[in-house]
Order: sequence, then structure tokens, then C-alpha cells
Amino acid sequence: MENSIGHQREDTNARALVRGIRGAIDIAKNDRNSILSAAQLLLEKMTSKYQIAPEDIVWAFFTTTRDINAEFPAAALRKLGWSYVPALCAHEMEVPQSMPFVIRILILAYTGKKQKEINHQYLGKTSQLRPDF
Repeated sequence: MENSIGHQREDTNARALVRGIRGAIDIAKNDRNSILSAAQLLLEKMTSKYQIAPEDIVWAFFTTTRDINAEFPAAALRKLGWSYVPALCAHEMEVPQSMPFVIRILILAYTGKKQKEINHQYLGKTSQLRPDF
């Protein structure tokens, strides 16, 4: 079955819409391994919860606080084998007293979930950023 955007869906009962899924995770230090392992863990949590396959992802946008620069967190996509998912990295704006060493991810993906059914993933200390989730 195709939806109005032309995306093939296996589940013919669900109407697939494009939804944003947010997540954040903190790391202990600015090094390649910490960045990649944290980003990979967050990506897995964000997608497994909603059974989102790489083919369902429109794009992924990664941001880091300015104290993270030892590696592009989007490289974690490639470690997962998601070679065709478009990704972009950027730094967050510097806000006084903001939490340091944070990686944020915004995925745009096709899902049958309603917006209010999306439970964004804030792992580790970042749960303080969105206590409503």
C-alpha cells in the first residue's frame, strides 16, 4: 500500500506519516569512541522503540554542544550499516549554564504513530532537559 507521499508500507492498516523523533545523550569526555558509542546507543533506542528501519528514515540531524568535536556523531549511522540515510551535524547555540557534553539527534521518519504517541528519548543526565518525557 502507498500513502499520499508514495512511500511503500508493509502494514496496510497503518497510515504512514512523517514524524520527528528527538533524543539526547550526554558523554563523559570528548573522544571518538565516546561520541560514536553514545550516538549509536541513542539511535538504536530511538528507532527500535518504534520499529523504524533505516528505509523509513527521511534524514537524521545531529547537534552537539561546542565542547564535542573529536568526531562527527553522524558517523554512528555508518557503524550501524545505515549507508543511505542522509545526515548532517552542527553545533548547538551556546546558552549560559547549559548542560555540557550533549549529543542531540532529530530523526524524521515514516511511522504510523501519532505525534502524541512519540516518546522522545533523553538518556543519562539529559533526562533533566525534558522532564515531561
